[in-house]
Amino acid sequence: MTKILKDLQPVEVFTYFEMLSQIPRGSGNEKEVSDYLAAFAKEHGLEYVQDAALNVVIKKKATPGYENAPSIILQGHMDMVCEKNRDVEHDFTKDPLKLRILDDMIYATGTTLGADNGIAVAMGLAILASNQYQHPAIEVVITTSEETGMDGVVALDPKDVEGRTLINIDSEEEGTLLVSCAGGVTAKTKIPAEWEVTSDTTLIPYGIKVKGLKGGHSGMEIDKERGNANKLLGRILMSVLSEVDFSLSSISGGAKNNAIPREAEAVILIHAKDKDFVEKKIVECGNVFSTELRTSDADIQVEYEVLPALPPKMLSRKSTHHVVNYLYIALNGITSMSMDIKGLVESSLNLGVISTDKESIEFISAIRSSVKSLKTELYNRLAVTAKLNGGSVVGEGDYPEWAYNPSSKIRVVFEDVYEKMYGKKPHITAIHAGLECGLFTEKFDGMDAISFGPNLYDVHTPDEHMSISSVQRTWEYLLEVLKSIK
Repeated sequence: MTKILKDLQPVEVFTYFEMLSQIPRGSGNEKEVSDYLAAFAKEHGLEYVQDAALNVVIKKKATPGYENAPSIILQGHMDMVCEKNRDVEHDFTKDPLKLRILDDMIYATGTTLGADNGIAVAMGLAILASNQYQHPAIEVVITTSEETGMDGVVALDPKDVEGRTLINIDSEEEGTLLVSCAGGVTAKTKIPAEWEVTSDTTLIPYGIKVKGLKGGHSGMEIDKERGNANKLLGRILMSVLSEVDFSLSSISGGAKNNAIPREAEAVILIHAKDKDFVEKKIVECGNVFSTELRTSDADIQVEYEVLPALPPKMLSRKSTHHVVNYLYIALNGITSMSMDIKGLVESSLNLGVISTDKESIEFISAIRSSVKSLKTELYNRLAVTAKLNGGSVVGEGDYPEWAYNPSSKIRVVFEDVYEKMYGKKPHITAIHAGLECGLFTEKFDGMDAISFGPNLYDVHTPDEHMSISSVQRTWEYLLEVLKSIK
């Protein structure tokens, strides 16, 4: 293995981060990395549990003088979002990430970096492997499938975890302490597909693409008003459908429901007499989008081409209308802002994925809200929208919000240490994205939790990068926090 990060500080953290970057660990493909973590525990003579969901809990005894301190949970997730640029050849099921350094930043080459949440795992391993740091009893809890519904922590057996003080290392802004987060649910809408044989050989197949968008984390970046490729494609199709009764042959967009989709495409079949109108409408939409998104997505591109061959089948007019109608009117983006915390998104949706198969067209939306009743309301509105278009919705991966704890002891420790180290107060706030803290506090009675982390940028996109200097400062901060818990 080429050690790209070998000269970076802290050496122990970046050594483990680079090792993790060599192991494929997309959500649902965590067996190899889970086994690596179990082997690490064996190698270091540490007590560990590897459960059926592939979660790994590794325990280390308190250092001298800390035997009576409360046991501390250091927590992160082993899986990562697998996104790549279209022109990059990379198989996330077997290929290692290609790391590169640019000034103070670490990137992967054309793919997501997996710093969300590999940096948490790397820090946990570095503490477990060393005998030079002072700390209470430590339980490093590393979960699976966080990015696709937090299934790992849902499956976690309470008997495997003793601590009731949780330090979650899954935040992305240095100096910010998170003390509350939104809950969420994945809504999967299916519109039945009525297929017809493409018998009219005079039809012209058009491929339409929306690309060049920034995308981003559907919780962290939803307030940046970035374009959603799926919804923009819906606007194009509806614009054409308002004048031309075309047939849809296929439609797809996005890769992960929790990532704002950067690309989407569709194939439509039209009559020759409508060719000029269709091309004009597509160009008009592209110009409109460029104006609307000139600040957030300056590189947006809308393309079309006449395909070389007719697809063998197409959706019926009825199915075409249902699909386009749903895509056009389905809720997306911010729906409410918090009245308690200025600038905090309260509720939102992200229509992250569209796919076509033999039975249906599927739309997957990530719904988030810090208010449980509003989360339910948004789900119900999607369900009504689907029903009006002959479809139905199923909810998956429902996870709770994490409520603010005014009596948190760990928050006080983090605040005090930060002020001593930096001479100023940390920024304490809530986050619109989902964190595993909500499930931990619901699952384990009396759990006191906080979340923090180094500076990460453009997570869930191929532009994801992490600040080297911020990792070092965050690492030193964590060590000082552990030293202060007596």
